[in-house]
Amino acid sequence: MAATPREGSDYRLRAREIPMGAQMLFVAFGALVLVPLLTGLNPNVALFCAGCGTLLYQLLTKGRIPIFLGSSFAFIAPIMFCVKTYGIAATTGALAAVGVVYAAVALVIHLRGPAFLTRLLPTIVTGPVIMVIGLILAPVGVAMAMGKTGDGAAVLFPERTAMLVSFFSLAVTVAVAIYGRGMLRLVPILCGIGAGYLLSLSLGMVDFSAVAAAPWFAVPSFTAPSFSIDAMVVIVPVAIAPIIEHFGGILAIGQVTGRNYLENPGVDRSLLGDGVATALAGFLGGPPLTTYAEVTGAVALTKIYNPALMTWAALTALCLAFIGKLGALLQSIPTPVMGGIMLLLFGAIMVVGLNSLVLAGADLMEPRNMVIVALIIVLGMGRMAFSLGGLHLEGIGLAGVAGVLLNLLLPLPRKKE
Repeated sequence: MAATPREGSDYRLRAREIPMGAQMLFVAFGALVLVPLLTGLNPNVALFCAGCGTLLYQLLTKGRIPIFLGSSFAFIAPIMFCVKTYGIAATTGALAAVGVVYAAVALVIHLRGPAFLTRLLPTIVTGPVIMVIGLILAPVGVAMAMGKTGDGAAVLFPERTAMLVSFFSLAVTVAVAIYGRGMLRLVPILCGIGAGYLLSLSLGMVDFSAVAAAPWFAVPSFTAPSFSIDAMVVIVPVAIAPIIEHFGGILAIGQVTGRNYLENPGVDRSLLGDGVATALAGFLGGPPLTTYAEVTGAVALTKIYNPALMTWAALTALCLAFIGKLGALLQSIPTPVMGGIMLLLFGAIMVVGLNSLVLAGADLMEPRNMVIVALIIVLGMGRMAFSLGGLHLEGIGLAGVAGVLLNLLLPLPRKKE
């Protein structure tokens, strides 16, 4: 039975809704800038890409879907690895290739229908891949929470002080997520970062020299991409999970607004919009983009379904991207503050993958399912590496490819009579 469209779910651009649109950006802000802060990319560039990407998405989906595109968490681990190994230019080139993959999958969906993708990438594959994404990042979060760099190679702050700050940031985030009401409950990450930053400030851990030196208005530090096959092989296979998550995001906002976006404008158009936006972000030096569930939650809470709100949110992000001191201020956040948030965040990513298996009712003791899940997790967590000629796969990339191949090659269990 089709849901009844909610009143006010058609696109209408009205100046009086600018504050409500800016509020949507506020909901997304903490997560949006967290990804570049963790991976070494520029937060102002991330804001610019989110704004441009959302506008492009709206154009390609005919302004029908009230969705905001922000930095994707799924790629944090491979981005961190590639930035360290191949540099930012090669990393963003690989991220641009992810956008091309999205567009290619959108074309296949247009030609063969969305059921094709669910057969190729069922939950038994995507669930454990998402789990690996969260688990493989756990050591990074722990190291930063203890006052070290993400790889644990250097100590930045005394361990006792760092852990005080990180656990305080974590506690505030958890408290807001559980006990917060209204709009406050939608921004637990922002609250945790703010509280941890204030405590760090009182402990003398914040260096404002870069903020003082930064101009008020400046063009974001865009980075032109270069194209490395090695970086692409690490990053592109991770696109498996976000593509499936995109379906979930479209279904969720459709339930909120009472519209079937899978058919109108079509999930192929929606994924194409995400792909074009992600490719643009890669060419500008920003993180890949994805639909933001927290913004969908804000739409449900406020009961304002007008997609034009996301236009105002995108334009607000574009304006903020040119405030040089904002980027410098964000980069002054001490490592332990971010580490405390990551302890919860990376664990939550793992739980999302686990929950998808639970909701799908997957029998993990069934031999076929056990083999697929076990090998995806062990290959990913063990950082197994495989090379053949110029092809090199390891970690999440190898785990994702292995999961797809196992799902295609292993016979389905016989139905019990």
